[in-house]
Amino acid sequence: METRDTLVPIGDDLSVEVRRIRHQNSQGPTLVFLHESLGSIALWRRFPERLAKAAGLDALIYNRLGYGASSDEPLPRPYDYQDREGATVLPRLLDELGIDEVVLIGHSDGGSIALIAAGALGERVRGLVTMAAHIYADHLTIDGILEMIGRYRDTDLRDKLHRYHGPRTDELFRAWHEVWLDEGFDAALDFRHWLEAIRCPAMIIQGEVDEYGVPEQVTDIVAGIGPSARAQFMPDTGHSPHLEKPEELLDLVCDFLLRETALKTEISC
Repeated sequence: METRDTLVPIGDDLSVEVRRIRHQNSQGPTLVFLHESLGSIALWRRFPERLAKAAGLDALIYNRLGYGASSDEPLPRPYDYQDREGATVLPRLLDELGIDEVVLIGHSDGGSIALIAAGALGERVRGLVTMAAHIYADHLTIDGILEMIGRYRDTDLRDKLHRYHGPRTDELFRAWHEVWLDEGFDAALDFRHWLEAIRCPAMIIQGEVDEYGVPEQVTDIVAGIGPSARAQFMPDTGHSPHLEKPEELLDLVCDFLLRETALKTEISC
């Protein structure tokens, strides 16, 4: 496999930092990884590389606007920032890179964006995997954000995030919690019309002890998508399965790709 980092222009004087993992003779869709609100390319750790190798598929990981070397994002974040990312920015990026078919893999905010993109991209999406996605702000989400604000102020959390986000750390942290705690955001957060448009096989994952989301996030997403989706709860797992239980998650996603998508002849899990 070959790994290469680059900046990709997507129009409107904007550029997105991407990492591409490519096989010499890869066929089939590209795995596209969508990070959380405090995440980045680096914070996926080795999971994308390991899954790409196991599946024999190319992978694309990118930093959203405002992260890493990507262009700045407009702040404060608008209520529809996830819709814009999934329905506008990601399709532009895929078009610029000449990537047609994809399997979307998203965590937390990235999971919600993956749901939107799956609805927007239609038949280009061959499969969908979300971890800790949300379609509304529940009491665990809000309580978890408030607890994180305290940790950011009172512990070394800021220093840990600074290793990945550098001078943007305070700005990103503020952008994340300010929009989620805005009273108008909860009323504006409604992804049901995107769920109804998803036709691909989907695995909706959440840790059984996820501190940022109630189990109904999963069951409501699955109900909104319909028969092509299934729920997967991971025991003894919190908000970040790819960091807490990478081996188990790798097995789950490989099994999903082999059993529930039409990619059986194209992957090597």
